[in-house]
Amino acid sequence: MNDLDVSLFYLGIEEDMTIQTVGVIGCGLMGHGIAQVSAVAGHRVVVCEEEQEAIDRGMGRIRKSLDKLVEKEKVSAEDAQAALGRIQGTVQFDDLADCDLVVEAIIEDLEIKKTLFAKLGETCKPETIFASNTSSFSVGDMGKASGRPERMVGLHFFNPVQLMKLVEVVKTAETSDEVFASAKAFGEATGKVPVAANDTPGFVVNRLLVPYMADAMRMVDRGDATPADIDAGMTLGCGYPMGPFKLTDYVGLDTTLSILEGWHAADPENVLFEPPAILKQLVAEGKLGRKTGEGFYKWDGDKVA
Repeated sequence: MNDLDVSLFYLGIEEDMTIQTVGVIGCGLMGHGIAQVSAVAGHRVVVCEEEQEAIDRGMGRIRKSLDKLVEKEKVSAEDAQAALGRIQGTVQFDDLADCDLVVEAIIEDLEIKKTLFAKLGETCKPETIFASNTSSFSVGDMGKASGRPERMVGLHFFNPVQLMKLVEVVKTAETSDEVFASAKAFGEATGKVPVAANDTPGFVVNRLLVPYMADAMRMVDRGDATPADIDAGMTLGCGYPMGPFKLTDYVGLDTTLSILEGWHAADPENVLFEPPAILKQLVAEGKLGRKTGEGFYKWDGDKVA
């Protein structure tokens, strides 16, 4: 993966921006990256967590990431420090009330997300734009829960947020054109390339990627080829940076299964969404991929053992 290009750092762009203050709910794997690129782009950021310990961990990740960028001369030490100064960590939900945009980056559980957006609808000023970083759930369902469906969008960033240049901007049937345009402009301001998508399962990237991963697993279920041979075929034959099985281990087998189960429940006639037997078996055995040390491969930290 390439280093972050200096073009990410659009400092001083806020004069004409309608989005000045960005709230980020969740300071974990995705949330801390969203907070960082928002602050680097010149926005004031309010990042909210339930516990101070989570805030401290997330801020530590941001400092470490910025230090690496300074070391690689991708950003100056002064600009990195200024970005840090624009981030406020809080455990008080009401601190999000005056944000122009609030991006949710919490656990992939639709009911929890809907409860969160209902609370945001009761808390935030009328002009606030709501966004979810979900990779698989209906953005419209969350918008309805908020009571402000016309002000709801998807902003699906990719991991690691600081490096990946793509953001999917998802428009529901109720999203206003003005809100969608503002969300797209925000994505551009953070140095990303925004791609527009309707509120369909998986949007653009995962709608193509997850069924591809599942079909590779069905090849193994049928005995057509091994995970290692399929991965070699896709990396060497198609130039992919990693094959479908190594990618699934990175994503997490439980996460992949949860996505497929949700899509299959909503559209049981679509065979592309049917969870493969080997995926269900490995998850039942607790072999969830890199994070547990074993999935389709055995892992030693971040490397295949």
